[in-house]
Amino acid sequence: MSFTQAVSSVFSKYAVFSGRAGRAEFWWFALFNVIASLIVAFLDKVLFGYEILGALYGLAVLLPGLGVAVRRLHDIGRSGWWILVGIIPLVGWIVLLVWYLSPGTPGSNEYGAPA
Repeated sequence: MSFTQAVSSVFSKYAVFSGRAGRAEFWWFALFNVIASLIVAFLDKVLFGYEILGALYGLAVLLPGLGVAVRRLHDIGRSGWWILVGIIPLVGWIVLLVWYLSPGTPGSNEYGAPA
């Protein structure tokens, strides 16, 4: 999956929490978020001096970001509720990072066919 395919796929499934998302889709969207956040932060600093666009951008990508993260967990055979492990500082983040880096289950699982 290419960068543009991944980003358009995530935005086309804006608030979809069912199904599966492969590693490429998840990480390309993460890269898009980093680049867009840097651009928005720069524009905020130049135009306003405080973060207006950043807050709007954060709200705009909240549901797609959560959706792709949940679908990524589904891809490795875990429930989307496991995203809450990220509430635990450091340890939870490391666990999620390892899961996000893990390959998906081959073939279909309880969440559907591979993406």
